[in-house]
Amino acid sequence: MTRLFLLPAVLLLAACDPQALADKTTRNLAHGVVLPVVSRDLPAGPAEQATDCILNAASMPEIRALARDTGVEAGSQTRENIRNIALRPAAQSCFAARGLPQVR
Repeated sequence: MTRLFLLPAVLLLAACDPQALADKTTRNLAHGVVLPVVSRDLPAGPAEQATDCILNAASMPEIRALARDTGVEAGSQTRENIRNIALRPAAQSCFAARGLPQVR
């Protein structure tokens, strides 16, 4: 009986794309860096949504750069990078679609 459940689990793990897993992990780390910065200006729910908008507008190299600040408070350069991404049309459109205030 245990083998019956073990085989699908092994097949599922074998189907995982290592790069996709690495990218998802990096994005989660970057989320943990961006959220506290955004939370300075927005309450929890909207800050979470704004963080998603910012990360969706960021390139993977930018997400990797943001993730490097994991475990430390975001410095002025990181805050500026987050702001620059938030000012992009894609992020601004996302904010508008979710009823979030625009970044100025």
